[in-house]
Amino acid sequence: MRTALTIAGSDSSGGAGIQADIKTMISNGVYAMSAITALTAQNTTGVTGIMEATPEFLADQLDNIFTDIYPDAVKIGMVSSSALIEKIADKLQEYQAENIVVDPVMVATSGAKLISDEAIGTLKKRLLPIASVLTPNIPEAEVLSGMKIETADDMIKAAAAIGEKYSCAVLCKGGHQLNDANDLLWREGDYKWFQGKRINNPNTHGTGCTLSSAIASNLAKGFDLDTSVERAKKYISGALAAMLDLGKGSGPMDHGFAIKNEFTLSHDEITAEASVFTNDESGVSSKQAASVTAESEFSTVKLTPDKEAK
Repeated sequence: MRTALTIAGSDSSGGAGIQADIKTMISNGVYAMSAITALTAQNTTGVTGIMEATPEFLADQLDNIFTDIYPDAVKIGMVSSSALIEKIADKLQEYQAENIVVDPVMVATSGAKLISDEAIGTLKKRLLPIASVLTPNIPEAEVLSGMKIETADDMIKAAAAIGEKYSCAVLCKGGHQLNDANDLLWREGDYKWFQGKRINNPNTHGTGCTLSSAIASNLAKGFDLDTSVERAKKYISGALAAMLDLGKGSGPMDHGFAIKNEFTLSHDEITAEASVFTNDESGVSSKQAASVTAESEFSTVKLTPDKEAK
């Protein structure tokens, strides 16, 4: 089985951070591991407390992971201090990690900075140059490129500037009233647009975490970057379209929308199915067969001659 590691903070409400990453990775068919950078006390209405891990403890987590179950891909989310960023970069280089997806969480939708200028500087110096792909939103891409982004052409120019500076691919995410659901992938001097359909769902907590984790999962399974982005966008669209509605604020998505089997059914659902569906000759009901198809679409592993599925 392919493996993936998320390095990020914990979200006690389960919609973003480590929790969203693990749900996404499992739903996309990889074994998920985590190194926690901070504990947060939060729910769908806001954050009330943060307890940051020490650099030494974060290093201990990473040592234990890499020396036992080596990850096929790594996703990095919000890291708020320079000391933690330095430690992550040191360990990823020490263990020669591959398929590193960095979600450079720096700026809120409102435009407010979420981490200090010092931490942003360390992120640029140590972490971005070792990334395989960055996934900034519009405000973050503006910080990284040093330019204002107001048009689709600006997105292309900004992504190119970031990619050339840090020698990595860049997925500049639309939204923020610009190219709403369309994302731009720049890599190796070329770019490609990934068109998306806007889903009218106010519950979008954790979308950035989910997208980057889905990309990492697909890279871990052997898909190329373009295919990984395409599959990740399709997955997040399905999670949003499931229209889960929990909490009093901006709620989470349904990360497990494609996982439907005998273990996920409630008692009432099992009773209802028994009266509607009949087993075919193979012993699998028509609804179970459809569920297997939906689940396998996102958990499929890309087989290559030099890397067989584990």
